[in-house]
Amino acid sequence: MKNPALQWWGQQAEKGGVMSEIRTISDESLAQAVEIVRDGGLIVIPTDTVYGVACDPRNIEAIRKVFAAKQRPKYKSLQVLLPSIESMEKLHLDLPVPLNRLSAMFMPGAFSPIAVADDDCTLATVRTDPATGKVTQGVRIPNSTAALRVLRATGPLAATSANRSGDESAQTVDEAVQALGDAVDLYLDGGATPGHVASTVVAADPHGRDGIAILREGVIHEPVIRKALTLNGGALGV
Repeated sequence: MKNPALQWWGQQAEKGGVMSEIRTISDESLAQAVEIVRDGGLIVIPTDTVYGVACDPRNIEAIRKVFAAKQRPKYKSLQVLLPSIESMEKLHLDLPVPLNRLSAMFMPGAFSPIAVADDDCTLATVRTDPATGKVTQGVRIPNSTAALRVLRATGPLAATSANRSGDESAQTVDEAVQALGDAVDLYLDGGATPGHVASTVVAADPHGRDGIAILREGVIHEPVIRKALTLNGGALGV
């Protein structure tokens, strides 16, 4: 059976339309990824859930390319993937209580808390909460050696699943290629990812049960999140 991504690549090459590359993760391909991100291009990377399409989170034009490639509705937001929890301070992001405690248990992993940005935050991906007026940003640290290797090279990335909006998420680089084609400059192949289920998104909500709101239930189920808040009297860290 022919590889569908390679078959597509061959068809595009015959038309003179291929501008993308598929490469395994190496020092050489990471250097190329750094250059592409710096220049406002798009890359696809593996994570601990699905493949993601990513760009510089400070570059509004690159972010627009992500939305165009996915045909993503503009009201939807992008996460920022981080190489470490320490990266948040450099981005002028803070995790409010009790998300800071939950993060001590679930990060790195399929846990995406909504951080609050201060006035010095330069991310172009932030959104203003209409209810509170706070400027916020969803963040995640993937529990993936391959993803963290990429993030340590490129720095934080704005990211979302590497598929057309509403379609099945890509679990292999071939599926990502089939979905996004030459809208992406570089596809980094890290093998098959664990599954199609996305991360769990949680916001702080002083009026909500347990002081949180589950905005999207994913890999980590809601009962697990709520139970974590009761462990050790709720003292999971500071």
